[in-house]
Formats: sequence, structure tokens, C-alpha cells
Amino acid sequence: SAVESVITSGIFSTLNIYNTLIIGRLILTWFPNPPRQIMYPLATICDPYLNLFRGIIPPLGGIDLSPILAFTVLNV
Repeated sequence: SAVESVITSGIFSTLNIYNTLIIGRLILTWFPNPPRQIMYPLATICDPYLNLFRGIIPPLGGIDLSPILAFTVLNV
């Protein structure tokens, strides 16, 4: 039905936007001093979700692998 299609596409779009925000957050962590005007809002939005997986997969040698699991769960 039309309602089901609108709801499904809305959820799909929201998940794609959230994936993009997480990617932006991860890219900014590669820089030593990212702009606070960009980093703080992204951290506020993305870190609660990423922290769920940081408890499952601890960082190995300073590399945080938890986003891999976070992306997998978000895309399933």
C-alpha cells in the first residue's frame, strides 16, 4: 500500500542519513584537532549508538573496530 511504502522509504532514508553521520564522525576522528562546531554535534548524535558496540569490541592497538559491527547491525 501507499502508506507502507512511505513509511518504509522514510525509515530507509533515516538509516542512510544516520550511516552518513557515523561515517562523518569516524572520518573526523582521524584528524588531531577537528572543528568543535562539527565534531560536537556529530559526537552527540552518533556516540550513544557507537558506545553500545565499544563495550562488545574493545579497541585493538588504538584502532576502534566497533563501527564495523555498528554498521552491520544498522544495515541489517
